[in-house]
Amino acid sequence: MTVRFSVLTVSDRSARGEREDLAGPALVKQVETAGHRIVHIAIVADEAADISRVLTIWCDSGETDVILTTGGTGFAPRDVTPEATAAVIQRSAPGIAEAARAFSLQLTPHAMLSRNAAGIRGRTLIINLPGSPKASREILDYLLPVLSHAVELLKDDPRAEQGHGKIGV
Repeated sequence: MTVRFSVLTVSDRSARGEREDLAGPALVKQVETAGHRIVHIAIVADEAADISRVLTIWCDSGETDVILTTGGTGFAPRDVTPEATAAVIQRSAPGIAEAARAFSLQLTPHAMLSRNAAGIRGRTLIINLPGSPKASREILDYLLPVLSHAVELLKDDPRAEQGHGKIGV
């Protein structure tokens, strides 16, 4: 199944053109290499209203299945991506954020400082990733194998139920 992805980089400096966005393009390449499609790419400053606005437009358009945000998930005062995400989602997906953190903790203790979130708006899954290109790529690599199934479930695709049988039966 080809999943339609959108990537939103959240960074004051990248939005102002002071620093090249490395994480967003790295995620785009990773998604495309995995055989999926990119629908939207954007950069916004660390402003909750701007982040929420883009997330809402992309979700409500029906054009994207999964939105990956990168940046704004740490402890800095302007890191507001999780709050902006919480403002637009209708249902949370805490298992995804917990799994991402648990995976990252195997690589670095700094992962405990991540406040990433995940949730659903309509039939679109939003996943917050760190701003570090390396960390966001590692986490996406870990999550990618389950995202097609997540999208099948969101679309109420009958094939989704095939993956719910007992192991070994």
